[in-house]
Amino acid sequence: MTLERTVAKAFRLTDENWMKHSNPWSVWTRYSVLPLIVIGFWSRVWIGWWCLVPGIVSILWMFFNPVFFNKPKSTKNWASKSVLGERVYLNRDQVDIPEIHKTPLIGILNTISSIGMALAIWAIVYYSVWGAILGTALAYLGKSWYLDRMVWLYETMKYEHEEYQKWEY
Repeated sequence: MTLERTVAKAFRLTDENWMKHSNPWSVWTRYSVLPLIVIGFWSRVWIGWWCLVPGIVSILWMFFNPVFFNKPKSTKNWASKSVLGERVYLNRDQVDIPEIHKTPLIGILNTISSIGMALAIWAIVYYSVWGAILGTALAYLGKSWYLDRMVWLYETMKYEHEEYQKWEY
């Protein structure tokens, strides 16, 4: 079982929920999570322990966002294809992916994104504006580039596997 499949299970990504998550609204609004978490917990300066409310709501949004939206009218867009590519990638232990996609780049991009997240969390603790900005930027740079690679993977795989072709409409 791939790490990505384990994460997908934590987010309750069934076949139906994967298609809901492929809604562009789900993808683009998910980008709001890290800034909302930073601002939510940063607000402890102004509202004390009440900062837990926006902080926890932001974290809940991260978990419920993938299933919050309806199935998209079309998956012929970058955002939808990025999610479908993630689905292909997590399935790589069952359906082999082309050699060109088996590079360390995915791990490097996830590491960049993780470092950005860690820096953003550090910035929340120590009230570092620049740390929060840099951490968020690194997290989004890594994640966006990763998602772009997932679009490429999906575009490659849909022509080789009928199973993946049915996801595009």
